[in-house]
Amino acid sequence: MKKMLLTSVLVCFTIICSSQEVKYGVRGALNVSNLDFDPDATFENKHRNGFAFAGFVEYGFSEELALHTELQWSAEGGKEESIRADYIQMPILLQLSTSDRLSFMAGPQVSLKTWKNNDGFSTFAFSGVVGAQYMITSELFVDARFSYGLTNILDEDLTDIEAKNHVMQFGFGIKI
Repeated sequence: MKKMLLTSVLVCFTIICSSQEVKYGVRGALNVSNLDFDPDATFENKHRNGFAFAGFVEYGFSEELALHTELQWSAEGGKEESIRADYIQMPILLQLSTSDRLSFMAGPQVSLKTWKNNDGFSTFAFSGVVGAQYMITSELFVDARFSYGLTNILDEDLTDIEAKNHVMQFGFGIKI
């Protein structure tokens, strides 16, 4: 009985592993970002237009479900020079395909600041990301994502004000 159960588990595991697909690619995006302050900002808080560039790996569990991870550089923050911050980010997104062309994704994102030292920003930030992707061809895609900061991006030792990034991205990419 144990041998039969073990054989069944190994056969199922082999079938699942052989049906998985790994895809790689690159993605570029236009960012529209801003900061939410608590308490509200005492200055005119305008959005910042910037860019994001990424390389990604997509690990397919099945035809409908995949894990999408990226290493991304992103220009974020507000329009004022003093509230701009650039990040190296790693979103880890669970992707659910509803058809051959359309999929939705959601997951956490960790960010490492790459701007200046001692600029008042904390080194790490965490965000939540949701988005949708549309496959133009079997390799080219467009997507839209929204990320919202879950942690304060300002250095807590320097100020008692809290700020959280929120970013809308409109992207274009290719899967290999």
